[in-house]
Amino acid sequence: MKGRRVLIGVSGGIAAYKVCEIISTLAKAGVEVRTILTDAAQEFVTPLTFATLCRHPAFTDKDFWQANNGRPLHVQLGEWAEIFVLAPLTANTLAKLAGGFADNLLTNTVLASSCPILLAPAMNTDMWEQSAVQRNWQQVLADGRYHAAHPGTGILACDRAGAGRMAEPCEILPHLESLLYTKGDRDLAGKRVLISAGGTREHLDPVRFIGNPSTGKMGVAVAQAALHRGAAVTLVHCITDLQLLEAVKDVSPKMRLVNATSAEAMREAMLECFPDADLTVMAAAVADVRPAQYHSEKLPKRSLPNSLPLTAVGDIVAELGKLKQPHQKLIGLRRKLGILSSRL
Repeated sequence: MKGRRVLIGVSGGIAAYKVCEIISTLAKAGVEVRTILTDAAQEFVTPLTFATLCRHPAFTDKDFWQANNGRPLHVQLGEWAEIFVLAPLTANTLAKLAGGFADNLLTNTVLASSCPILLAPAMNTDMWEQSAVQRNWQQVLADGRYHAAHPGTGILACDRAGAGRMAEPCEILPHLESLLYTKGDRDLAGKRVLISAGGTREHLDPVRFIGNPSTGKMGVAVAQAALHRGAAVTLVHCITDLQLLEAVKDVSPKMRLVNATSAEAMREAMLECFPDADLTVMAAAVADVRPAQYHSEKLPKRSLPNSLPLTAVGDIVAELGKLKQPHQKLIGLRRKLGILSSRL
């Protein structure tokens, strides 16, 4: 990431405070960051704050009308940026993008640039759900330059609970990094990607199980990367971290989530979804063994066996490999060796 060039445009919304974390993280990673603030954005966070975080003066409309080495500032910034992030994207700025308006430094720079643009909308739920706003949103996303960090749901600044909450920095930063890597290319568009994630739990009774500490973060990261590259993603998971799971749900409406707690449940889900997949990545930490007997009620402590009979769990990747068609790609992770093996 060091030396990469990221331009961030900030519109007038309370979610502007989240952009501070994004800029700080990028700057610490050695990324060159420049910021443009609309007049309304300055009512929430000052240019000085952003200038301090990105180690460079923040640009406002006052700079738009000043000579800058003989070349228009919006043209210079548009040519300089590798990635342009608009966060928060307000309903007003979204409407300007849809109409091709250029009435301030931010919107002029959008039209003067040719790099990928990542949009992170933020607004009240009623505003976000207005048909005019949704029409503008779909119209803008029809342009291949624009990529979406979809808004999530939750408690908003207006105390309303619903959609419209700006994507969190932990969602925007990986998307931004993906765009820097792919240059906005959606090379997986039209492809269906199937991914497994998390560590399975093999229960002895309703409250006791054999498991492992896998969080599912790796599978989630693979799923995010596939989404960023345009794929339709199905994530078969046994993720128990509720915070991570909520973050996954807000990533994109294009991601289908299938819960599979045990190895057998994961096997059934993968076998069901596999025929439709163009690419399958088995990133889950599936158990090798399970208790030979399952007890439907919690065993009293005195009834716990001194030794626990175990039975082997089948190899899901091997089973999928036998079903794989010539057009499909199947990738499995050998965790013991720490390498990826691909069944092509």
